[in-house]
Amino acid sequence: MSKLEILLSQYGKYHRSRKNILTHFFGIPLIVLAIVGLTFVPLWQVSGITITLSALLGVMLCLYYLFLSPLFALMMSIVIAGFYYTVFIVNPMLIEAEIATTLFWAGMFFVGWVLQFIGHYFEGKKPAFVDDLIGLAIGPLFVLVEFLFLLGLFKELENTIINNAGEYK
Repeated sequence: MSKLEILLSQYGKYHRSRKNILTHFFGIPLIVLAIVGLTFVPLWQVSGITITLSALLGVMLCLYYLFLSPLFALMMSIVIAGFYYTVFIVNPMLIEAEIATTLFWAGMFFVGWVLQFIGHYFEGKKPAFVDDLIGLAIGPLFVLVEFLFLLGLFKELENTIINNAGEYK
């Protein structure tokens, strides 16, 4: 088995309930978007381009995904770039509306985690990151992969995960 299959199978063992996976479809994107928003702080300028902490973290995460799968790394790069662009557009609107950006993103982060814990209540298991912190990096990739499975794509990978993690409930 590839490293990708091993990690997705391990993460999948904590996520067999369809209700749990459904809450993750909303919770994890909210959490990731909130992290991008909370870390959207300038670190330095390079040739007139501001490098933010969120950009640096996004690049690091995508490099990790590249190690696992170039194709999924490309897909996740597009998703993360979309989140970055969203924050780039939303932050000035929040400031104009006199809404504290940190409070807004922290609220989104909180809502995302509430959804996660509701899902794990349905699952009857603790979140994967409790046993292995790599679950925090694999979670967003797992959501993407599960979405692709719903579209009927990557059946072989889906079957590998089911064989290792168990059937959906």
